[in-house]
Amino acid sequence: MKNILIVNGHPSKTSLSGKLAEAYYEESNKAGFKVEIIHLGDLEFDPVLHEGYRVIQELEPALIEAQAQIKSAHHIVFVTPVWWGSIPALFKGFIDRTFLPGFAFKYRKGSSLWDKLLAGKSARLIILSDGPTWWNKFVYKDPAVNMLKKSTLEFSGFKVDVTKFGDIKNRNDQSIQTLIHKVQKLGTSGS
Repeated sequence: MKNILIVNGHPSKTSLSGKLAEAYYEESNKAGFKVEIIHLGDLEFDPVLHEGYRVIQELEPALIEAQAQIKSAHHIVFVTPVWWGSIPALFKGFIDRTFLPGFAFKYRKGSSLWDKLLAGKSARLIILSDGPTWWNKFVYKDPAVNMLKKSTLEFSGFKVDVTKFGDIKNRNDQSIQTLIHKVQKLGTSGS
């Protein structure tokens, strides 16, 4: 059975990101997948790397549990808004604190190469932005997508697919329901 983990990268469960994460959760659960969800706003942890990676901070229980969930998942769905061209600070802190050397990757001794310790897993990024997706892609070069997809997940060994929803601020209720329906279909297929 495919194990799926969903991470709501928005600090609020009631945000559109939270609603989409819940929609994916409900449909993948109905489809028979083993599924868990993390709402980052519910976790108690310090998102700041006080010493960078020179000294690894002791992980809080919530982050130890999150690492166990990441390890056991075959597929991880990250749902996040784009804020100022990046992801919310809480989400960035979660990545900084959980995707650690020795957990997500390991540099080879005496080399610039690294081992991808989370290889074999897949991920889906569901990215929401107030601006049009074409604007983020062609004008800003998709910095949030690049950071998550290339610099974090692919660096750690994931195969990554991206779903982007733009112009969120101008969408009416019917248009929002269409987005929810699209995410439900992803949840049903576990993709």
